[in-house]
Amino acid sequence: MRKYIPNTITSLNLFSGCVGILFVLKGDYLSAFYCVLASGIFDFFDGLVARLLKVKSLIGKELDSLADVISFGFLPGTIVFTMLREVSSLEYLPYLGFLITVFSALRLAKFNIDERQTSDFIGVNTPMNTFLIVSLPFIGQIYPQYIYNVYVLISIAIVTSLLLVSELKLFSMKLSSLKWELNKYKYIFLIVSLILVLGLKILAIPAVFVLYIFFSVLHFKKLES
Repeated sequence: MRKYIPNTITSLNLFSGCVGILFVLKGDYLSAFYCVLASGIFDFFDGLVARLLKVKSLIGKELDSLADVISFGFLPGTIVFTMLREVSSLEYLPYLGFLITVFSALRLAKFNIDERQTSDFIGVNTPMNTFLIVSLPFIGQIYPQYIYNVYVLISIAIVTSLLLVSELKLFSMKLSSLKWELNKYKYIFLIVSLILVLGLKILAIPAVFVLYIFFSVLHFKKLES
């Protein structure tokens, strides 16, 4: 039975993503955020449990990507679609939000065949991108003039889509060693991000996103020097 446990966790990721999309379509972004958070937790633990139980499988890998396309591809695309629909008078323009879905699928397919991404990432990973997108409605409640704007939302959709399939090297939080010198920028990123999230909660996510890219660049420059 233990071989089914990781796939069950992955299926919960998929289920949570589906429910989150329904909440987005209802305009309930807070519940959608909790669904994304749940999907992120399930996405983290399915691989961890598979390794601990030593039951990694090809079907598990494929199921993981299929679940991620929904939870971290279709869901963020739906968020931008619904936000664009609120501010655009053009009937078909909001569908540009699904650029994020298309490029998320491309990013996941690329990840599955890219042997360079065994320990770190090349291009922004889909969960990180989704957390950025799901924060937008909450920022928009405080600064509607900066977020609920057609040009801003389309620009975010295009830029994040390109970051998903970019050649930008980004660290993962898998640690081969606990030494400070080897993981200095990872530790600093975690500490600063924790402080920001405790203080600003969901509103901190864009800053965490930028810091992740910034410290990743510093991390790999240090390794190359």
